[in-house]
Amino acid sequence: MQYFLRRLLINIPVFFAVTLLIYGLINLAPGDPIDFFVNEEVGISRADLAFLEEQFGLNDPFIVRYGKWLSNTFRGDLGFRFKNGDDVAEVLRERLQRTLILMGGALSVSIVGGVLLGVFIGMRQYSFWDFALTGLSFVGISMPAFIAGIFGLYLFSVKLGWLPSGGMRTIGVPPTLLDLLYHMILPAGTLAILQLATFMRYTRFSVLEIKQADFIRTAKAKGLPDYQVTWRHMVRNAILPVVTVIGLSLPTLVAGALFTETIYSWPGMGSLFVDAVLVRDYPMVMGIMLVIALVVLLANLLTDLAYGLVDPRIRFE
Repeated sequence: MQYFLRRLLINIPVFFAVTLLIYGLINLAPGDPIDFFVNEEVGISRADLAFLEEQFGLNDPFIVRYGKWLSNTFRGDLGFRFKNGDDVAEVLRERLQRTLILMGGALSVSIVGGVLLGVFIGMRQYSFWDFALTGLSFVGISMPAFIAGIFGLYLFSVKLGWLPSGGMRTIGVPPTLLDLLYHMILPAGTLAILQLATFMRYTRFSVLEIKQADFIRTAKAKGLPDYQVTWRHMVRNAILPVVTVIGLSLPTLVAGALFTETIYSWPGMGSLFVDAVLVRDYPMVMGIMLVIALVVLLANLLTDLAYGLVDPRIRFE
């Protein structure tokens, strides 16, 4: 419990620093919130501009505006969209669920596949499978998400016609879990490529290091079966650095989701963010950046807790 509280308290000042940074960067961006309401054909007077600036509180100092925004945020009020007047919090709640479904599927595939393949080639160093999968991992690590997305869309949807080109469900058909999984194959697979390759390489390196440890030789000398030596002693210790890598990969996963959702028309936060930036919908942009920051902070906290569970020495120290 003390370990959990320490990690939680560390994240509190980080949260305030991140929100201040986000709010400052949005205010430094070119343009102005009232530009959205300016119609060049009709025109707008100086009095109208002054009225809008007063309504949005743009005449207040920066720190006052930040304080008001933060106070409203703690009450769950993220404002309303400039584009259509929708409640930002309600829109984000719906879109975040869809993004988490996509990210959860991609992360599950990458963790299971990466760890299993890493153990597999780590136990077969310098074999054909080791060279083949290691070579493919370089391709996966070096390929950006938008390149992999375009390639997957062209090959599996346009040329072969095996998978749908976008969306979450088939139009005109009642939504089912199988239909959702069918539409998730391409976007989740594209999002998982980089992470799977990274987890596989780190697991391989860790297995190769642990395999030479004294306690592994002792376990073998005791006559324990190979599967017990591998999974109970070797993998359990080799997974420690991989847990850290998994936590550090989540910001990359969030950034990759922005491109992947846009390419495959997945109705999540990525496509919403692109739309909000194009029309200068400042309340929505701020809300999305806030949610992304919270997701990353929560992921880092869960990573620290998982590391403490896997390695009890972390909690005791």
